[in-house]
Amino acid sequence: MIEPVNVSLASLNLMTLAPMLIPIVGALLILVIDIFKVGLDKTLYVSISLLFLLMDFSALLGSAGVFTQDGIMMGVFNVMLIDGLAILSQFIIVGASMLFIPLALTHKRFHEFSYPEFFALFLFMIAGFQFMVATDNLILVFVGLETSSLALYTLVAMHNRDKSFEAAVKYFTMGALAAGFFSFGAMVFYALTGSVEINQIAAVLAANKYVDIGYVLVGVVFMLASFGFKLSLVPFHTWAPDVYEGASASMAGFMSIVPKIAAFVVAMRLFEFLIHSGVAWLEVVLYTFVIVTMTAANIWALVQTDVKRMLAYSSVSHAGFVMAAILIGTTQSNSALFLYWILFSFTNLGSFSMLWISRQKHLPEHQRSDHTYDKFAGMVQTSPIAASIMGLFMLSLAGVPPFALFWGKLYLVSSAVTGGYTVLAFIMVLNSAIAGYYYLKLIVYMFMKEPIMGNDGHIYVANATIALKTIIGIAAIGTIFAFVTLNPLLELITAFVYNSGY
Repeated sequence: MIEPVNVSLASLNLMTLAPMLIPIVGALLILVIDIFKVGLDKTLYVSISLLFLLMDFSALLGSAGVFTQDGIMMGVFNVMLIDGLAILSQFIIVGASMLFIPLALTHKRFHEFSYPEFFALFLFMIAGFQFMVATDNLILVFVGLETSSLALYTLVAMHNRDKSFEAAVKYFTMGALAAGFFSFGAMVFYALTGSVEINQIAAVLAANKYVDIGYVLVGVVFMLASFGFKLSLVPFHTWAPDVYEGASASMAGFMSIVPKIAAFVVAMRLFEFLIHSGVAWLEVVLYTFVIVTMTAANIWALVQTDVKRMLAYSSVSHAGFVMAAILIGTTQSNSALFLYWILFSFTNLGSFSMLWISRQKHLPEHQRSDHTYDKFAGMVQTSPIAASIMGLFMLSLAGVPPFALFWGKLYLVSSAVTGGYTVLAFIMVLNSAIAGYYYLKLIVYMFMKEPIMGNDGHIYVANATIALKTIIGIAAIGTIFAFVTLNPLLELITAFVYNSGY
């Protein structure tokens, strides 16, 4: 007879679940409100979403305080893992989400914001991302991955344009393929080690001295393919430009930031112990992924005629740039990853939000797409403030000092040199120079060309709501004055990363 095992409530450490449960409760509350009272104004749902995200942020501050005092925390039968990586990435996830939600307070023509389900799905998605980063259990990672992905597919489709439906179907198809690859890779690692916990997998493989290297290779290939889809690494990037184009501009900006930081953290937990194991071919494979993604995406961005697709390829290139931090695998490079992505969040969300103010429901005859370069021609004459802010974001993305992303690139390249990856550092700098061309191309159109008049004699003038102006203003301030908080922010990030064992 098997003796029952008594599990105390205190040993479960349920507080590790608090940050994830808060957005779930908020989503359920929105759905309940909609059941009892239909047709309420969207400002109520925006307020509820912001309130629960703020509570989530406060819970994360509490977790950060406990982590600072007690170190890494485990909970719920050791499935939950609260360490520096989990806390930092959740701060980025929730913070970027708090900047995104107020964009719903815009014109009624963006009808997806009139549905309560939009906000409920959004909060469910945030909870999924948080579960992904706050565990080293591959099963829970998969649950979080699918929860967030299924919500995101629907959010893209809710934009209700022909391209949106096409984008959602492509995203769903590629996401399903990535989920299959992840499941198969996890199965291989479980078969080799008898565990689905990344730390335990690393310990067993090291103890066996990687004797089953062929099977490890199979598992790594499937995992790389899965994360290649999620991070839009070349050659698994093909969905990204079409999905970004079909989604609303603000949703495209959100997708370029939040899902990727969750995938980066899981990739860091999974691949870094393999890199440090001394398996040479894995380093070569990752090296190839990084270089090809950075370079190919930049070349494709050079030939784009649509600004939104250019920014989509730009985001692919930045993902390759940041993936280099995982390849390098030092505390400095991992700290650089978080610093880079925080600065990138301000700049890229601001860039896509600037496209949001120029969205048109019906395209004029002379426009082939919603955001052609010609549409921005002479913008300094028609909307000088909008042109100046967009130019600011382009200069930051290009890595021009003293704007935000320059410091992220500088620290990341420095970590490559310090880690002995001098050739990689040179390639990163070269790609930054190539990227500068297509960012400056948009600035040339805005400041050095004459406005192009449509067939109806109309010249486009940018216009924005107060909420949108506020978010763009916050992004611009963060882009300009990032250097003021750079040292304390970097010290905080490094402390969290180092104390997590990375």
